[in-house]
Amino acid sequence: METVTRTAFDPETDQAYEVELPSNEAVQAALLALDYPARGMSSMDAANQLAEYFSLTDRQRNVIVSARTRYSVFAHMVNVEANNLVKSGQLMKPRRGWFAKPEQIREESESDTAPSLSAVEIGDRLIPTTEESIEANYQQIQGELAADLIQRIQDNSPDFFEELVIDLLVAMGYGGSHEDAEAVGRSGDGGIDGIINEDRLGLDVIYVQAKRWENNVGEPPIRDFVGALAGKGARKGIFITTSDFRNNARNYVKTVDYKIVLIDGHQLAQFMIDYNVGVSVTKSYEIKRVDSDYFAEEGE
Repeated sequence: METVTRTAFDPETDQAYEVELPSNEAVQAALLALDYPARGMSSMDAANQLAEYFSLTDRQRNVIVSARTRYSVFAHMVNVEANNLVKSGQLMKPRRGWFAKPEQIREESESDTAPSLSAVEIGDRLIPTTEESIEANYQQIQGELAADLIQRIQDNSPDFFEELVIDLLVAMGYGGSHEDAEAVGRSGDGGIDGIINEDRLGLDVIYVQAKRWENNVGEPPIRDFVGALAGKGARKGIFITTSDFRNNARNYVKTVDYKIVLIDGHQLAQFMIDYNVGVSVTKSYEIKRVDSDYFAEEGE
């Protein structure tokens, strides 16, 4: 089984580290091999079944995309690849966040569509009512949003993507303002798509390469990027792609005397969500609990 190495965060310590997971291609093949119920299968259920199929450890299952967002890297990957299979016609969506094989979809009987005690039906969706299920439903929505963001980026021009990357880096606190950042993206730019200050004072600069690729990025493009940095006399760079990086690319950046940060499509979409780039809040809900201290009388 082909694997990929991803940067993730430990949900307990928020420390970043690398974790080895099944490749995008392996996840797609496993999704197509699943036995889908007639009504379909939720993205989270598919992720759980695939975690068993690949014999993932607890650490591989539970690592999160970023310290700001408690979304499972593997669940995110499964949701994105399931959506990719929907686009290619190999899977379909009976409802949002659910997937099925086209040949397995049938008309649901009245008993099939009756909501269970733990869910209510709103429109074409079953909304869970337990707090744990609400969290799972939220993660599904986040995963679909991330997949939609990557597709929107793919549908726009390379110039738009380069500007988006600069917007994101500024939102993350680099460069001070958009006016201070420089989007290059012209022919003859020497393999550099953007230049941004590392801090508000401009004490150091970071060079950016942004590629809207569908295929995973291997070592040669990263090697070329390092060569471009050397030509600029720079030591720091960020390589961003809408796809993923092969293991040889991730291993290569560990061997060079340059600080290279690799951001794949999963991380890119999550950063956009975290820093509100290309997204807006439509609704916000608060989950409240009884404050037992308020009801505790003196002397108890």
